[in-house]
Amino acid sequence: MSSFKRNRLLGLGVAALTFAADQAVKWAVVHPIGLPAIYDRNISTATWNPAVPDLPIIPFFGLSWRQNFGVSLGLFTAGSDGARWALVGMTALIAGFVTIWLLREKRFADTAALGMILGGALGNIRDRAALGYVVDYADLHFGAFRPFLIFNLADAAITIGVLIILARSFLSGEKRASRPQDQANTATES
Repeated sequence: MSSFKRNRLLGLGVAALTFAADQAVKWAVVHPIGLPAIYDRNISTATWNPAVPDLPIIPFFGLSWRQNFGVSLGLFTAGSDGARWALVGMTALIAGFVTIWLLREKRFADTAALGMILGGALGNIRDRAALGYVVDYADLHFGAFRPFLIFNLADAAITIGVLIILARSFLSGEKRASRPQDQANTATES
């Protein structure tokens, strides 16, 4: 098997694992852990504080139930069924673009990063299509300071994948082959 095919399979495998892990964690948060019920119980008390996770785990991380009807940072909130399906369509188009890029990419690290992005996107698309919202639960905080809104594994995978792609593009010593006419112009100037 060529390295190109192997990298392609790696990227698709990373996408499948990311999707499966995202859905498994969301299922666990909703069902065995029962985070929505914990949230409902906490919010009904007079002492409820949204700055404190619904279920603290360690001093700087806990679980907090959120139904995200928008996209990143709560932007483009879908206030209607039509808007929900428009978001599903828009994110599916982006996932399609990422899939095409992944299938054409030759570099190992980039296919893995694209797999993370694709798997995360598919996890959030599945939530939005099936539930009408994306399940968010991860609450990273330092006291009252939250560097991120409440997020999920899919969001983390997308973010990490994008950061890998950006870092590789900015820090990589590899240069893309220039156009033949540029090479000819350089040769005649010498």
